[in-house]
Amino acid sequence: MARPDEIRLCAEDALLAELLKEVPLPKGGALGPGDDCAAIPAARAGEMVLLKTDCIAEDVHFRRGDDPALVGWKALCRPLSDIAAMGGVPGQALVTFFSPPDLEGGYWRKFYRGLGRAARKFGVAIAGGEMSRQINGIAVSVALTGTVAKNQLVQRSGGRAGDLVFVTGRLGGSIRGKHLRFEPRLKEGRWLARQGFAAAMMDLSDGLGSDLPRLARASGCGFAIDAAAIPKNRGCSLDRAISDGEDYELLFAVRPAKAERLRRAWAKAFPKVPLSCIGKLTREKNTPAGWRGGWDHFG
Repeated sequence: MARPDEIRLCAEDALLAELLKEVPLPKGGALGPGDDCAAIPAARAGEMVLLKTDCIAEDVHFRRGDDPALVGWKALCRPLSDIAAMGGVPGQALVTFFSPPDLEGGYWRKFYRGLGRAARKFGVAIAGGEMSRQINGIAVSVALTGTVAKNQLVQRSGGRAGDLVFVTGRLGGSIRGKHLRFEPRLKEGRWLARQGFAAAMMDLSDGLGSDLPRLARASGCGFAIDAAAIPKNRGCSLDRAISDGEDYELLFAVRPAKAERLRRAWAKAFPKVPLSCIGKLTREKNTPAGWRGGWDHFG
């Protein structure tokens, strides 16, 4: 029986663990399920190809009345945020959408306008895709590739007890508009990987409440948090900063000996992007008392 203080799986993670028992997993130096992206050896020596797929669904990630161009922007920026979390550079995308019969073609033209704006800004080529009619609701899936030097690939599992936990930006309140307008932290993620500061990293898509336990668990650790240090968006409570989700900031672990150098270098490289140390990884694999989870698709 699990100890009551162990880091518990959310329902989404538990379902994934069961599903993966039914399928063959990558071998031969490849990184399979369980991180922000999959990664496989590239033809070019010393390089890895990143593979990511992400989806958005009506009334889960957006509403019918939202600007279609912003929905298109979000559809591509979500997987771009995962490429950022691995320290990678994005490449090509495949876009598949499912359209209900009551939706006019003009919606998709506006959607692709926003998607195209994101693709041009972040250097992504739209290589193809698929479309299908479905009875109810809009859904979009984007598959994305990227590249990263093998020795710069940052995984969730690289943390260790005593590492300091940092987060970029501010958290909470994304439903007020950030969830449709955010910019993935590609430059920041790439910089952290190249400079060797991030020992473990992931993006905050399901909220600190769900994602920090994932990073700690992947690293074989628990975590302790300084609640007063969690950076909150204006008007957000601590609970919302932890549990709202869709922040799309970077969460990463840093060796204590590198922390001060990181702070100084970050202030020069990204003076407009807040950087906060919010706690540390611990040897005890525990969840702090009263810890509130984040978004869980199946919770």
